[in-house]
Amino acid sequence: MFPLNTWYVAARSDEIPQDRPLGRRICNQALAIFRSSDGSVAAVEDFCPHRGAPLSLGRVEGNTLVCGYHGLAMGCDGRTVSMPCQRVRGFPAGRSFPLHEAHGFVWIWPGDPALVDVAKIPRFDWLGNPQYAYGGGLYRIGCDYRLMIDNLMDLTHETYVHSTSIGQKEIDEVPCQTHADGDHVVTQRHMAGIEAPPFWKMALRMNGLPDDQPVDRWQICHFTPPSHVMIEVGVALEGKGGYSAPDEFKAASWVVDFITPETDTSIHYFWGMARRFRPDDEALTAQIREGQGRIFAEDQEMLERQQANLLAYPDRKLLLLNIDGGGVQSRKVIERWLQAEAAA
Repeated sequence: MFPLNTWYVAARSDEIPQDRPLGRRICNQALAIFRSSDGSVAAVEDFCPHRGAPLSLGRVEGNTLVCGYHGLAMGCDGRTVSMPCQRVRGFPAGRSFPLHEAHGFVWIWPGDPALVDVAKIPRFDWLGNPQYAYGGGLYRIGCDYRLMIDNLMDLTHETYVHSTSIGQKEIDEVPCQTHADGDHVVTQRHMAGIEAPPFWKMALRMNGLPDDQPVDRWQICHFTPPSHVMIEVGVALEGKGGYSAPDEFKAASWVVDFITPETDTSIHYFWGMARRFRPDDEALTAQIREGQGRIFAEDQEMLERQQANLLAYPDRKLLLLNIDGGGVQSRKVIERWLQAEAAA
């Protein structure tokens, strides 16, 4: 269903406090994620070996996670450390999961720990780059993670789902182009001499540019496995070079989409925008986060009801159109990864 020997975003760093664990299901595995006294993060099965209570209802003490039912204390490696008035060091260890924290995100490897390679955590231009300001959030959406990838690799839906924010008729009128370079799939659309939609008019104003002039607009969607979609988006004043225009003539950003499977039919959707103009303006970051959050919320009902239809009519064959090229190619990459894992 989804690759396991790879890295997914498990949480934002600010979701994991010092005193209590975070309960989260990832790739059908219930986890208790916690931060030890030295600030490092750990993840263990959300299952106390004593009576099966969820460890995520417990508390953190030093470097241990203490069950909230009878006080059993578990270490970061899943081994039982202590329990009041009991000898428990002979308990079999529970499963622990490799984590890595960097640039405000906690990454998890849900597969074979013997295959873990921190070098395989993806690198993106905006991560840790002071030229960018990042703001984002998290939605839980009840759909197969591949439906979310389809959605993001086909931005034609903006005209209809996001008609009052980023959608416009020119998206329908300009064909997209898709190509794959190994596991990297790119779908792009460039629109010349158009009126900016409401969201981008706001972005132009915030960058000190006029919002009443024609613009050149671009959408360049990048899929990389297992489920990351980064989208280069922006507008530039017409005639200034479009995507390649100097920064003083455009408003440009990366739309950030980390899609982490929760179950076969639900996801944790870590969304955000990495902005390359006025990166020190925290008020602007908050304003864009709020606006972008509303835009992404518009997708939720569509995706969840699409998932319900697909479950209700599992034998119906869906149509494939030119605009589906990005999603189709991305699914081929995922299928190759799944086949490679199965063969191994």
